[in-house]
Amino acid sequence: MPRRHWDELPHGVRREVERHTGPIRTASTIPTGAASDIAVTLDTAAGPVFCKGGEVDGRFGWLYRNEARVNPSLPLLAPRLLWTVERDGWLLLGFEHAAGRHPDLSPASPDLTPLAALLGGLARQLTPCPPVAVPSFADRWRTLIAPELVDGDTLLHTDMTPRNFLIETRSAAGETPSVRLVDWSGPARGAAWVDTALLLHRLIRAGHDPAAAEKWGRQVPAYAEAPEPAVTAFAEALVVLWQRKQQAAPAPHHGPLLDAAHRWAAHRSCPHGRGSSTAPAA
Repeated sequence: MPRRHWDELPHGVRREVERHTGPIRTASTIPTGAASDIAVTLDTAAGPVFCKGGEVDGRFGWLYRNEARVNPSLPLLAPRLLWTVERDGWLLLGFEHAAGRHPDLSPASPDLTPLAALLGGLARQLTPCPPVAVPSFADRWRTLIAPELVDGDTLLHTDMTPRNFLIETRSAAGETPSVRLVDWSGPARGAAWVDTALLLHRLIRAGHDPAAAEKWGRQVPAYAEAPEPAVTAFAEALVVLWQRKQQAAPAPHHGPLLDAAHRWAAHRSCPHGRGSSTAPAA
């Protein structure tokens, strides 16, 4: 939950934003902005604008700079960055407003098909990695997995929580709804299959049998082509990652994600279990 509301920002910061937006009628706080000091929808005469950010020297300041730097290199499935404001110790980013709902990841959900399509297209469009300064995923996970297993030249999102996906609320009958992917504050360069593997883990958390989740993942060519030893090591690394997170800062969502990682790693350790499924993938 963001820590500040719009009217709590310094007057000069709000006035500077209005130089870009025109007069702001109302500002509605977005409750899911976990890594932002402020996240709001600004109602303006030209239409809604999404604004996020926080204190430059705060613990999230580097994330805002990451997102501002990488946004021009992203495909249109990511909302466009319209402006940045840095004043009085605050850094705010203004984005094209993206309407939609978060996806349902449960077994048999119709949302699973457009999610797989998005990830497939994303890997194609962001390989090779655009010429933008981003860290190496292999370096980020160097204490979890052998670097060569996750090294690559694809620009990755790396935060596959359902709240970072927005599915359009309306689409014509028979058409696949469009999906937007937001919050590119933790980008990295790595193997093209990593983002799909991260979302596959979330599917297991949502109730999928690991074999069914892997069947879904194989719809994405980059994941279907991933080396089996690398995927197995990745599942095992997730167990260690979520154990560390739970030990460092216990939170209600850590336990279910750790359990999902354990189930996936156990499935990967049993070769005869792979490829079979007791639950639908989509």
